[in-house]
Amino acid sequence: MKKFFNSSNISTSACIYTQKLPNSEESLPLSKSIADNLNILHSLFSNCTDIVCREFVIDAIKRSSALVFINGLADVKLINENILTSIMNIKEIPSEDLALNHIIEITKKHFFKIANTSEISTIGEVVYALLNGNTIFLLDGDIKALKMTTPGWKEKNVSETNVEKVLRGSNEGFTENICTNISQLRRRIKSYQLKIEEFIVGRQTQTKINITYLQGIVDDSIVKEVRKRIQKIDVDSILESGYIEELIEDTSYTLFPQIQHSERPDRVAAGILEGRVAILIDDTPCALILPATMIQFLQASEDYYERYPTALFIRLIRLIFFGISLLLPGCFVAIISYHKEMIPTPLLIGILGAARGVPFPILIEALIMEITFEAFREAGIRLPAPSNQTVGMVGAIVIGEAAVRAGIVSPITVIIIAITAIASFSIPSYDMGYAIRILRFCMIFLGGFLGLYGIMLGVILILIHLSSLRSFGVNYLSPISPLNLKEFKDIIIRFPWWHMSHRPHYASDSQRQKPYLKPEPPGKNKEDEKRQ
Repeated sequence: MKKFFNSSNISTSACIYTQKLPNSEESLPLSKSIADNLNILHSLFSNCTDIVCREFVIDAIKRSSALVFINGLADVKLINENILTSIMNIKEIPSEDLALNHIIEITKKHFFKIANTSEISTIGEVVYALLNGNTIFLLDGDIKALKMTTPGWKEKNVSETNVEKVLRGSNEGFTENICTNISQLRRRIKSYQLKIEEFIVGRQTQTKINITYLQGIVDDSIVKEVRKRIQKIDVDSILESGYIEELIEDTSYTLFPQIQHSERPDRVAAGILEGRVAILIDDTPCALILPATMIQFLQASEDYYERYPTALFIRLIRLIFFGISLLLPGCFVAIISYHKEMIPTPLLIGILGAARGVPFPILIEALIMEITFEAFREAGIRLPAPSNQTVGMVGAIVIGEAAVRAGIVSPITVIIIAITAIASFSIPSYDMGYAIRILRFCMIFLGGFLGLYGIMLGVILILIHLSSLRSFGVNYLSPISPLNLKEFKDIIIRFPWWHMSHRPHYASDSQRQKPYLKPEPPGKNKEDEKRQ
């Protein structure tokens, strides 16, 4: 046995595959000569010290052979114990098996104890298999090779998501391994109708992408559209789900997200059960869920785990804070600038008295404080976890107090911006939160230049824009526009589970459950019988 490709000093990191195979080599069939096949692999993986090849002769069949794998991607211990040991221990092959047409069939039957073993026949398949942690077995005199699944890289264990935290419900989050993520969905949806289709995207990264849906429930036209858009992608690299999101969304020039993403398997499974499609991307814990409507970005997983009165209260509070986050600073600037008569006289006197000595107009004050709070928010994300909250809170308090004492801003402006910042944290989706934060600045400018008329103009323009958006053919404001009263059971309020018997209208099978009557308290029927 020997190693080649300058492998005397094996690197622990995999070689970066920096060139897409030319079409001539990608479809080039394997040669019967093992030397020719190894020479092609040597030319493709030149200057890659982590490519390992072990050449040896199998005594039982008197043939030269080789095992090729990437050190760091493949499990070397598994290769030594389950593959090489089994090859060396067999000294004789039964005569009836020697009559097989392909020698590769003999080796597959007698030598290997790896469960996932398959035949491949082109150079492109060999290269892709190696870059995914598989081991390739080449045999002299055969035009096929064996691919054995032997991944050995380190993976992050399943842990709690840091973004979508809940008080009640599953604490599991997706990992960077797409196979682990699929198994988490399989555990939650135990149905043969759960379909998983694989695509390879990215000329350099060769990223594995799976689309997942529930056959019979999802609309076939949505699945076809997802396939079509993914197959059209022709880029060098896919490193995160955000690449796919931008490449397949309906409208790029909008602040509002049209595809929902989540790190929670239970949330993705819930979306699939509602007739939506999930996209899982290898090497990222974020899954994409589509189609998406605006109301889904204002809903959280806990809305369905708590009893419906609690969920109703939380949703109403969330919607109120959503409006505050978008409109409060702009309305404050508009009223102080143009509509002072709307404020009660005692409160107006207090506001004007506190603002005495401030050199800037209210518009500039609001912009100064808003930009300052945005800077603290961004700094809190970049700081280490143990100190980000402390620095953010202390910094905001100190800067706000110092700004008031220095006469840069008035106390009421600090209060308004602080309430707005707190309200923005109630939005469950970070993507929607970013959109609202940007639009808040637009509302401040409209309020500062046009007053409440500008605020109303901004709201109307936002509604017109939202009405024009689509997410894979589904109206973004659905079911509010166009109006669908059947789906209002899970929009602003959430009805009890026994009352929600239908899926969203874009699902192929709209019947979620059979009509179910609310159970009556025990003893009620007996009392009625006594009265009768």
